[in-house]
Order: sequence, then structure tokens, then C-alpha cells
Amino acid sequence: MVDPNTQIPDGTKRSRGPLSLRMTLVIAAMCAMAIMWLNEDTYRRTTQTLTQIQKGHAARATINTLLRRLVEAESGQRGYILTGDRAYLESYDVALKEMNALLQRMNSIVPREMHESEAMLAFRHLLSQKVGEMALTVRMRQEERPEVVNFVMTSNIGLEQMHAFKLQGDALLAQADAVVATSRAELYRLLNVSRFGLAAGVLAAFFAFFLYVNQTRALRQTDERQKQLLEDERDALESQVRERTARLTELASYLQQAVEEERAHLARELHDELGALLTAAKLNVARIKSKLPKDADELAERLKHLTETLNQGIALKRRIIEDLRPSSLSNLGLVASLEILTREFADRSGVEMETSLEPVSLDEVSELTIYRMVQEALTNIGKYAQASKVTVRLQNYVYHAEVTVQDNGVGFDPTQLPQASHGLIGMRHRVEASGGRLDVSSRPGHGSRISGTIPRAAPKPQQELAAAVGAMSSDSYKAAPPALTAPDAAR
Repeated sequence: MVDPNTQIPDGTKRSRGPLSLRMTLVIAAMCAMAIMWLNEDTYRRTTQTLTQIQKGHAARATINTLLRRLVEAESGQRGYILTGDRAYLESYDVALKEMNALLQRMNSIVPREMHESEAMLAFRHLLSQKVGEMALTVRMRQEERPEVVNFVMTSNIGLEQMHAFKLQGDALLAQADAVVATSRAELYRLLNVSRFGLAAGVLAAFFAFFLYVNQTRALRQTDERQKQLLEDERDALESQVRERTARLTELASYLQQAVEEERAHLARELHDELGALLTAAKLNVARIKSKLPKDADELAERLKHLTETLNQGIALKRRIIEDLRPSSLSNLGLVASLEILTREFADRSGVEMETSLEPVSLDEVSELTIYRMVQEALTNIGKYAQASKVTVRLQNYVYHAEVTVQDNGVGFDPTQLPQASHGLIGMRHRVEASGGRLDVSSRPGHGSRISGTIPRAAPKPQQELAAAVGAMSSDSYKAAPPALTAPDAAR
């Protein structure tokens, strides 16, 4: 994990990208909420303003209708007074009913400022007076009182009332027009507010989007820098690992070579020094034996036993020398050395041995690697496998040689090997130090198979490969398996 505040190579400190990005999103959300609130408030006020405009137009229409109906009622009233014909009363009564309905309607449609104004109160008062005056004259005409009727008809009271009523109606119409004009101005203002608010919201959205894109780009660049830093650090670590692995491999190879050289030195010392001493001792025993009197049977027996002991020591010396540095490998070649090694193992362990060895042409180090691998594998089989049959194969290919050691023993789990299993580790290191590969295949109860691939320094010509296959030898050694009682899966 890389800390957000990590110091990067250019000396700057990495910014808190996620925090800035969250702030950008918060700003964008606040702008969106402000736009929604402004839009909702503008809509509410616009609706109220439109309602006011509708009420103003409705009040104007109602006032005009009242004026017309009042004129119609007055015409019907005057016609009835002059002629006495009751047909005029029908239009009079209809006009009065419509006027009553319009007055009731005005209570709900007239704007509040008009409904509570002095002009509205005066208008209602004058209308009530006019309606009362017309009702009075109609009733006097129905009671046959012509003097009252003539007075009303000849006087200017009705005309003055009608004139005052029209003036008051004109005042209410002007007031309704003022309400409509004010509402229209308010509507225009609200539309401008909505327009500018929307523009401001769009600009804020673009600004928030710009901030978001900028922060995203900065985060991506920072992540790319951090990724590059991690890749550089990983490459540096891998380079260090490769370098140290190469050094360790070189050191292990050097130690292995040193061990082989020390073994060769010990083998030479044993052969030269110890061999000379044992041979000299054996010669001295022979001289002493030749000078003994004929009746010294006890001394002759002791010299014979000493000779046998010296022969056993010489044989032990030879086995130790062969274990330290097989002379057959340099004198007889790899195939003959493996045949000797497998024959001795079969004679020693009583295990049936099957070999299939093709002649190979490798350098001394690779041949020694194959020999040591087979030697270690046979040693492990003799200790742990409890096998009754072992197969050793050496195959020669164009670009590599492959050696396989397979047994039918108890097997083991390669993934559960103890850390002290130096045998397989040593084999793997020897093979890999020669540029090859070691494969181990085994299951408990199904035996084991160890295969090593050793590359050739130069590809083998096809005709040589065919000749080598034709010269392949196969030997089998059979013996009764011994009773092993130490099933140990650790190798």
C-alpha cells in the first residue's frame, strides 16, 4: 500500500486526491440542490402570480358584467314604470339574479388587495343603493302611486347614482388593471430569475464537471506515477534477487566444486599414501611368512589372518576411493560407471535392477552430475523406498541428455518433505547448476520417479544420435529383496 502523502521523486507531496474529489462531488450536489430549490420556488411564485393575473382578469370581467346587468335591470325597471307592462319585469328580475350571483362570485375571484380596498366597499355600497332605488320604484308602480314614480322619473337621482356607480366601477377596473400589470411585472421578474438561475446552475455544473475531470486526471496521473514507482521498485528488487541468487548459485557451485576437488584430493592421498602403506605391510607380511620355520603353525595362522585383514583394508580403501571420486568415470566413461554402480547396488541390496543406458557425449561436470544424481537416488531408495524393482534409464537426445531413476516402493509426498531432506535438494542444485532441470514425481504407495535433464553444450548430429540408439544396452539384475523395516518418507 502506498500512503497518499508519500514523497514522490520530484520532491512534491502527493495531494489528497480522494478528498478533493469528494469535495467536488459535494459542491456539485449542493449546486444541484440549489438549482432545484430555486426552480421550485420560482415555480411556486409563478403559479401564485398567474393566479393573481387570472383573478385580476376575472374581477375586470365580473365588474363589466355587473355594469351591463345593472344597465339591463335599469332598462327593465324604466320600461315597466313607463308602460306598466310586466314583461319588462322579467328582464329586470333576470338581471337582478345574475347580479346577485356575480356579487357572490366576486368574493372568491377578486384579488385580496381589491376585495379589502375602499373602492370595492364604495362600489358595493353604490350598487346596493341603486338596486334598492330600482326595487322601490317598481314597488311604488305596483302600488299605483304615480306621484312617487313621477318624482323618481323626473329627478336626476338615478342618473347621478348610475354615474357614480360607473366611476366607481372604472376605479375598480383600473385597480384590477394595476393588479394585472404588477403581476405581469412579477412574472417577468420570476422568468428572468429562473433564466439567470438556470444559467448560473449550468455554469456551476460545468465548473463542477471541470473540477471533477481535473481531479480525475490528477488522480490518474498520480496513480500512474505511483504505479511506475512500484514497478521500478519491483524491478530493482527483482534485480537484487537475481543478483543475489546468481551469487548464491555461484557460491554453491564453487563449494560443490571445492567438495569434489577435496574428494579427489582425499582419493589421491588414500590411493598414494594409504595404498602404499597397506601394500608395503602386505609385502612385509609375505617376507616374514617366507622366513618362518615349518613347525610355526600358530605364527603362520596369525600371518594369514593379518594378510586377510590387510586385503580387507585394501578393499575398503578402494571402495572409499570410488565413493569419493569414481575412477571408472574417467577411465571407462559414464555408461560403464553407471553399470558398475547399479550392479553393486543390486548385489548389496538384493533389489531387481533394470537399466537402459544410451551412450552420451557430455563434459566431465555434466557426467559427474548424472553419476552423483543416480548415486544419491539409489542411496535414498536403499534407505527409505522398500522397493523390489528399480529402473535406471539414460537417454541421449539432440539437445540434452535425460536420466531417470524409478522404483516401485512406498513412495512419498513431494510437498511434505522435511527441511532436513538434503538429498533431493543436493540433486536439484547439481542439476540446475549444470543448466538442467530436476523433476520429482511420487505418491504414497505408488513408488517414485526422479528425472534429470542435462543440456548439451552443442547439439548432437542426427547420424550420431541414430548410432547411439543402435548401441543402446540393457541389462537386468535380479535378486531376492531384503526385509526392510524402516519406512521413512523423509528424503
